[in-house]
Amino acid sequence: MSNNAGPSAFSIRPIRADDDLAMAAIIRTVMPEFGASGDGFAINDPEVDWMGRAYSEPRSAYFVVERAGRVAGGGGVAPLVGGDAGTCELRKMYFLPELRGLGAGAALMQACLDAARGFGFRQCYLETLRGMDAAMRLYERTGFSRLPGPLGATGHGGCNAFYLMSL
Repeated sequence: MSNNAGPSAFSIRPIRADDDLAMAAIIRTVMPEFGASGDGFAINDPEVDWMGRAYSEPRSAYFVVERAGRVAGGGGVAPLVGGDAGTCELRKMYFLPELRGLGAGAALMQACLDAARGFGFRQCYLETLRGMDAAMRLYERTGFSRLPGPLGATGHGGCNAFYLMSL
């Protein structure tokens, strides 16, 4: 998938093992920008250093967004840990500032949701942090609804905003 509109061009593709360093650096750059660097946040998940391998598991997919030939963001889906078999989780969707405002978030969200539907999931869950306002607006525009509390057992106790969407 790509947007070839001049200077705002980007492309989306499945993650490869050689993208692991770039994605780890993006996650470790973006999360602290929003105050999400302590215990209870995805920045501390072991898979941050080996995203290509983590998302090669069954019913899992992770996509990177490239701009000007370099990885500038990504996001994926996988079964919700501690959830039912019909629910996936939107995971680790982060973008460097150069990618924001170009439509990459909506395009990547569509790729993730299409993958989730292809895996047979009926619902998609996500958790985030208040203050990530642009991301929360994207979730709501996409059709996610706020939940009063968390689902599953993600270990991300630092998150304080929870969403679910029927697929």
